[in-house]
Amino acid sequence: MQRTGPRLVGVRSQEDGLHLQKGGNVMRLDGLPLAYRSPYRLQPTFGEMRARLEERVAERTRIAQDLHDTVLQGILSAAMQLHVAVDQLPANSPATLRLSRVLELMRHVMEEGRNAVRGLRSSNSDSDDLGQAFSQIPQDLGIEVQIDFRVIVLGSARKLHPLIRDEVYRIGREALVNAFRHSRASCIEIELEYASKRFRIVVRDDGCGIDPQVLHAGREGHWGLPGMRERAERVGARLRVWSRAAAGTEVALSVPNSIAFES
Repeated sequence: MQRTGPRLVGVRSQEDGLHLQKGGNVMRLDGLPLAYRSPYRLQPTFGEMRARLEERVAERTRIAQDLHDTVLQGILSAAMQLHVAVDQLPANSPATLRLSRVLELMRHVMEEGRNAVRGLRSSNSDSDDLGQAFSQIPQDLGIEVQIDFRVIVLGSARKLHPLIRDEVYRIGREALVNAFRHSRASCIEIELEYASKRFRIVVRDDGCGIDPQVLHAGREGHWGLPGMRERAERVGARLRVWSRAAAGTEVALSVPNSIAFES
């Protein structure tokens, strides 16, 4: 089978406005709070959202450090002591094989823990090129069927806030993984748009579409679509998913300019 060949092209830019979301709000009249129900409420200000992002970066870094200094170091210490104990057993002891399997399991748990810690920390500067990062996903997945995969960059690339960049990548990756694994598409593309009022990514495929029940509630036992929606909400982004049977799927993520890019 022929391996996919990602291509990277750049073309245009486009703008979009802000939207209101449903909920309630509180107004003040002559210094007195007046609470009422409204079908719409304004999103948090960009300053508030940026402050929340900075707090989340700091909190994630603290949690990562704590996990490294406590849980991972504790498992490493236990594994070292178990290794010493295994070395002292007779070569033909029936416990040797069992304990060796335990050591292998502990090594696996430590590797998973290190991956989790790396995920909590913001990506380093080598990951700033989202287009390049997305172009590697078919290779990471070991895709061998022939699929027309394209990465399209619109507008002039700008440096994203580290936390926004990380969440955008995770959402985009999840959408691409779903497309490659489930859509049976012949063409898949991801579009990155750097506009004056927003940053947007769109993942499209011409595959079989998503079952309406899965689209609404997610796939049982999987965290794909619900997880994408929650990630988008946490960073003040808008996620929209369109799909129709035999007509493909489009996943669009839009982040307001004022919180998307580093100032």
